[in-house]
This record gives sequence, C-alpha cells and structure tokens, in this order.
Amino acid sequence: MPKRTRFTTWRPLATAATAALTATLLTPTAAHAAPPRESLPVHSYDDAVREAVWVDTGLDEDLDGRTDRVAVDIVRPREPAQRGRKVPVIMDASPYYSCCGRGNESQKKTYDANGDVVRMPLFYDNYFVPRGYAVVGVDLAGTNRSDGCVDVGGRSDIQSAKAVVDWLNGRGTAYTTRTGTERARADWTNGRTGMIGKSWDGTIANGVAATGVEGLETIVPIAAISSWYDYYFTQGAPLYDSGPDWLSQYVESPEARANCATVQRELVEGAPRTGDWTPMWTERDYTRAAKKVKASVFLVHGMQDLNVRMQHVGPWWDALAKNGVERKIWLSQTGHVDPFDFRRAEWVDTLHRWFDHELLGYDNGIDREPMADIERRPDQWVTSKSWPPRGTHTTTLRPARGTEAGVGTLGLRKGEGTETFTDDPRLSETDWAARVDTPTPAKAGFVTGPLTRDLRLSGASRVTVTATPSTPTAHLSAVLVDLGPDTVRDYAADGEGITTLPERTCWGASTTGDSSCFQETRATTTDVEHTIVSRGWADLGNHADDGKGEPLTPGKRYTITLDLAATDHVVPEGHRLALIVAGTDRGLIDPPADAPTLTLDLARTSARVPFVGGTAAFARATAGSHTTAPDTVLDGVDRPDVTAHRVPGEADTSR
Repeated sequence: MPKRTRFTTWRPLATAATAALTATLLTPTAAHAAPPRESLPVHSYDDAVREAVWVDTGLDEDLDGRTDRVAVDIVRPREPAQRGRKVPVIMDASPYYSCCGRGNESQKKTYDANGDVVRMPLFYDNYFVPRGYAVVGVDLAGTNRSDGCVDVGGRSDIQSAKAVVDWLNGRGTAYTTRTGTERARADWTNGRTGMIGKSWDGTIANGVAATGVEGLETIVPIAAISSWYDYYFTQGAPLYDSGPDWLSQYVESPEARANCATVQRELVEGAPRTGDWTPMWTERDYTRAAKKVKASVFLVHGMQDLNVRMQHVGPWWDALAKNGVERKIWLSQTGHVDPFDFRRAEWVDTLHRWFDHELLGYDNGIDREPMADIERRPDQWVTSKSWPPRGTHTTTLRPARGTEAGVGTLGLRKGEGTETFTDDPRLSETDWAARVDTPTPAKAGFVTGPLTRDLRLSGASRVTVTATPSTPTAHLSAVLVDLGPDTVRDYAADGEGITTLPERTCWGASTTGDSSCFQETRATTTDVEHTIVSRGWADLGNHADDGKGEPLTPGKRYTITLDLAATDHVVPEGHRLALIVAGTDRGLIDPPADAPTLTLDLARTSARVPFVGGTAAFARATAGSHTTAPDTVLDGVDRPDVTAHRVPGEADTSR
C-alpha cells in the first residue's frame, strides 16, 4: 500500500492528539492555534522512565528448550503517560551494544544496579525523548543480554526486532525479567515505530521492513546491507576471505558462543566459498521481498563505502520505487561513516523533521522537499527533486583500440580487434587508474577525450565483457574513472573521509550517566588527479548464471555482464571519462586460483552508463574532443586497505 494512503487514514487522529496536547500545555487562547510543525523539548530527560523488558521471539535458536527472549532497553518521557497520552517509538536494534559499541566514540550501553539502562548509545534518546518520543535499544538475539543465536541477517536476527514491533503494537509478549513470568505491557505507546541504524543495525531495519510488519512506519538505514550475498560475494567473486560464521562469533555473547554450534554449522554450510547462491542467501535477500515494504525509507550511504558497498543501494532503491514506497536519500563522498559525523547539524534537523512527519504526522513540508541530497565536493551539497533525476537515460559506450596496446578510446562507435591483459593480484583500481594512459600488462583502459561540458552520471552502470581466458578460473573487475584534478574526501584514510576533533557539541539533554555531547569532526580531504566513480566485479565462471559458477575452458570465449554500483557523479568540463577492465582488484576482491591472461573482444564489449540527458548529453560533452595520452602518472587516493575480516559496523575515525 503506498505510504501516502496510509498517512491520510490516521492524520485526523494525530491532529486530535496534537490538539489535546496543545490544550494541556498552552493557554486557552493559544490552544486554538494551528497544529505544530515541530516537536519541542518540553519533557524532562532527567525524569524519563528507564526500563528493560524481554520480548519473546517465538524461536528457540539456542536449543535450550524454551523460546528465546531479546532484551529491550527503553527510555521514554514520563509526562505523556501521566496525562494518558501515548508516544511513538524510535528503535535501534543492534548486535553491537556490548561487544563493539556504537557511533564514532564506540559507546556501549551501561546499566544501574536494577539493570535499567543508564547510557543509551548515540544521541537519539537525548534529543528525541524530551520531544515526546520513546527510544528503544534492542539487543539482537545472541548478543549482550538476549537469548538465542546470531544468524547474520536470517530469521533470528530479523525476528529479534520484528517481535519488538509486534509487542509495541499489542501483538507480542514481553516479560519484566529474562527468565521470569511477570508480563510487561507496552501501554505507553501508540505503536507507531521508526527504525534507524548504521550498517548491521540499518540492515536489520531493511529486513524488518521487508516482512511488511504492521506498525513499522519508517526506516532510516545508514550504510546498510540489502542482500547479505552481496556483502560476501559479487557475481561469484569473493569479497572477503571469511564468511558469516566468523562475523557471528565476533558479536555473540559468551552464552551464545557456547550454545549456538548448530547455527554456526548452518552458516558455514550455507555460504560455500565457491560463491554459489544457496537458500541461505535467499532468506537474507531483502530486495526480493521489497513488495512487502509498507514503511517509508530515508536511505543514507557513502558513495565510497568499501565495507558495505554501493551495490546495496541501487537494487534496493529501485525495488522500493517499483513498490511505490515514499523515499528520501543522502549520498556522501565518505566511506562507512554516519551522517552525524559528516553533516551533523543538517542531519539532526532533517532527521527530526522526518520523524515528526512520519511518526507524529506533522505537516512540516519535508515530503515536498527534494528527494536527494548529494555531496559534490567535501561539505558542498546539491539536491535533486528525484533520484536518479528525470531525464536520466542509459547510454551504450564502446571501447576501441588506440595507438598503443591497452590504451584505447571510449565513445559511441563500436570498436574492433582485441586487447589483452594478465591478472596481477598485487594491483588495485588505483594502480590501474594512475597509469591509464600508459601501456601496462595488467589492465585495458579506454578513455574519452577532454569533455567540452560537464557530464553527470546518476544510477547504476553495467559493463558487458566478452573475454577469452587462458586458465580454468578468472575474475574480472570493471571501473569507471573520472580523470582530472579534484579535491575529495580521503575515503581510504583511517576515518574514511573524516577526522575526529577534541571539541564537543551537544544535541539534546544530558544526565550524569548519559551525555548528549559528542566530539566534532571535519572532512579529511586529499588532492587527486583521478577519482574512481563506480566499480563492479565478477567471476567469469558465473557467465551463464550469477548464482552458480563453472570451470572455464581455456581458449573459449565467454560473455558476462558486470553490475557496477550506483553512484551520482559529475565529470567536469576538461576532465576525461575512463573505463578500465582488469582482473583482481586488490583489497576489494580475492584472486582466482589461477593467474589468467584474458583477451577482450572489443566488438562484443560495452558499458551501459546512465547519463542525465542520455546519449545526446554524452555526444555533446565529447563533440570536438580528441583523445590524448599524457605521459604522466595520475595520483588518486591511496590503495584501499580492506582487511580480510571486515565488520559491517563502525569506521575507525579516531585518528
């Protein structure tokens, strides 16, 4: 059901509740004023109710003979309940509350002698509880104070949070203790829930929304996964030398680690390192269930996130659009970074208005504002009424041979002949791009002439490669590169585009045990001569089926289409656009068993790129330009340093 229809069905009730609140707080004359457009901090944070309940998930993943209960820590304003009013909920369901911490300062939950939460990580409770919201922190099953097992995006993870939404809406059961029988009632809430979170937390929000659960009104997934297969593999090529079993053990509580051998075995068996699709991945692919989503979605992602990569944005966004879901998006130049740490004041204001609109029903106009905010340069943002913008059309670009081997041209005319390269796992996309104008044995590069006007890419590209391998295994990489000088956020540095400062700013109310003051940040920038715009990888053995690979026959020609990540980037006038095709992208995919030489059939190789203005815009931008090959090395960001055991959690922004 479209979001807008749901909105109109309950707005009269929200208006009535707002009128009652206004009458309670204001004079009789003021009570007849127009409905508010913004929630105000009128409730005491010091006197907020802090409590814990354990919600029954209905599952017994740890096989102890009783259904698992997940711990739910609650901070809510006391005054509304005293006046007989119910409040909406902002929920962050996370596996990180005890093992690893949340946010730039790695905050963990702390508790008093009664086991009630003293510090809830992040600013949500400090800011929103005084404004009439309850803030709920859910320990995923198998973590912190919850029963059960971590199954990395499967039914246990998702049910951990969905069961809480059900309880908030009167459909579930909760208890006042982990093992007791005394029931806990959610009679203080109207059930209207918004889920928020970065990385794994935001992934849970995606997964719960994909169940279609009633009462979940909006989600705010930040740097979140939409399909767990795409976190570990891309068209058969492995992204990390590890699987979900390692990640499960990383976040599990000691009790879960001791009692969840069955789930661990299932994670190993369900994620073969061949990269083949299994039923386990189907269960963890939320995009396939996007037709069930009823909640609105405010999506935030870094276009240079090499942990939870932009491959998680395009398919999810398109599936939501097909379903008519109300959507909003922010795209930054950062890596795996929360918007609180790259655009703080604007983020708090926008999130406040989003929740006021979606959970309180305030007509504050945020639904009529541009859909997309995009960071063009560090701390410089532009907006788009829709995303991708109207008038964006896919253009087929053709690589062609140049005057030197491996240094070709990129245009609208079909090329002929072949180009050959040999996989060198020691090199990465930054190495290839730096030497795109130089014949090198490990890549084939194809470049336009200098553009005569700006050219904007918006959305996801696809590169079709026809290649003949020399070995039974081969991996392919395709990258689009903006060749030209620029200043960008240094996403390969420790903070992935930000530096943490000693100064603090405060966002909401504080108590002795829970400060609302957080360290400030600034953009970490670097001057470059090339910028990677988008990337895609594949195992050539998956040429016939994205979900199943097969050995290659050396000397036989194969065709495969690589899906490149969605992005939004302007190649400025005077810059050049390059397509590079190569083998292993060091630090981003694992190498194949062999070291193949691949021969590209240029007549059967192409890139389909979404340009604002389509083919006509590309033709205008390249008209009259001539391809030249400067004899120079083009500096970019440092080679990405992606460790084998990457965690979909926090960026290390402390240095």
